[in-house]
Amino acid sequence: MLNKVVKTEYPLIDSDPHASRVIRYMRPSDYAAWAGSTAAFPAALYAWEMADPTKLKLKTTLKLGGFLGFTAGFLLAYQRSSYRFWGWSENKREEERDLTELSQRVREGKTLYGESPQPAWVQQAAASNSQWSQLNLGEFNLVNHPHHGTDPAKYGVKKEEESS
Repeated sequence: MLNKVVKTEYPLIDSDPHASRVIRYMRPSDYAAWAGSTAAFPAALYAWEMADPTKLKLKTTLKLGGFLGFTAGFLLAYQRSSYRFWGWSENKREEERDLTELSQRVREGKTLYGESPQPAWVQQAAASNSQWSQLNLGEFNLVNHPHHGTDPAKYGVKKEEESS
């Protein structure tokens, strides 16, 4: 599979990280952005109501605002974490954690990015559809596949001809 090569200031960790990895690698600052967004939506609605009062009760509106803030905050935090996987922002912590985690998987004899029950052509299609998809705010990679835009040798994976 041809991967789009993007030159970045920081190293590429994974061009199509699985959603569980993106969430596991979130930093406290991502959670703070998520919480801030969750609080900002209903706060803005309340401030708007104070500036221009209506005769409606705010209970349902504030609940909806809280839900929308929570959802938008999650998407923001997810995208911030994805940027570090792509090397678009500082990612030293994620790079070290990725190297440790995936090298351990190789030492244990597991596949690098997890097992998948789907046939190879489905994995290929999923990788093609989800690569760089976090820019769309809401598309996530939920399929384990071997197409991640990095060299597996850095984790200790031997090529087929070397292991024979």
